[in-house]
Amino acid sequence: MLWSASAGLTFSILNAVMRQMATELDPMQTQFLRYLFGLVAMLPIMLRSGLARYRPNGMRGQVWRGVVHTLGLVLWFTALPHLSLAYMTAIGFTTPIFIMLGAAWFFGERMVAARWIAALAGFGGVLIVVWPKLATGELLFAAIMLASAPVFAGSFLITKSLTRHDSPSVIVAWQAIMVTLFSLPIALPFWQWPEPGQWAWFVLCGVLGSLGHYCLTRSFVHADISATQPVRFLDLIWAAALGFLVFGDVPVSTTLIGGCVILAATVWIARREARRRPSADA
Repeated sequence: MLWSASAGLTFSILNAVMRQMATELDPMQTQFLRYLFGLVAMLPIMLRSGLARYRPNGMRGQVWRGVVHTLGLVLWFTALPHLSLAYMTAIGFTTPIFIMLGAAWFFGERMVAARWIAALAGFGGVLIVVWPKLATGELLFAAIMLASAPVFAGSFLITKSLTRHDSPSVIVAWQAIMVTLFSLPIALPFWQWPEPGQWAWFVLCGVLGSLGHYCLTRSFVHADISATQPVRFLDLIWAAALGFLVFGDVPVSTTLIGGCVILAATVWIARREARRRPSADA
């Protein structure tokens, strides 16, 4: 649980830095540099372990995962400078629900009544979150941020299929490689050379990204994924606190309430799935 909480805090700090960078440079360039330096941070580990260990068994899946994840990042970074960290985190809680729906669609998993209840509750939480945006110019960016959630869910579903043939370290490494390659042509039309201080922030982002994924992976090693879901409530607290301290954002009550509704639905279905899995496997 501590590993999971550490991952949430690390990613919240990373998102805060990314939001600031996306206001100083074009979001597409910010996306490219974030993954470029994430790859740079991983290179020493890859070289020490031997590059041969990172050769994937199937390149097609890695490419498709890179394409889908890059699309999700384009949507996410487009909306990032215009929304608060707490709002962004609350919307991101919908990704596990989209993963559940996608698993039923692509892998033929049965959609029992509990899954439909969780999905409907989660979308109800989304409506609570976006309601104040209906009369403002931020509705477009809220919709773009929400659109990134099912795309990221698709990326994670591809990852699930890739784990049958490749190790997590190989998948993470090739994610960094592919996103960097696919993001470069998108970033070039908007390119402006960062200042020395901005380069330093991107180096920090590379370290934070690698550290966050390490903490998240360690949490999955020591506990079932469903058991770590309640700790994600802390993500909303981290995001709200950092948004207030760094950007002066005061999260509205609907963001916090809606985020809690979405996450409660996710935690409930995750725990229910964990309890029914042994009997289903038997």
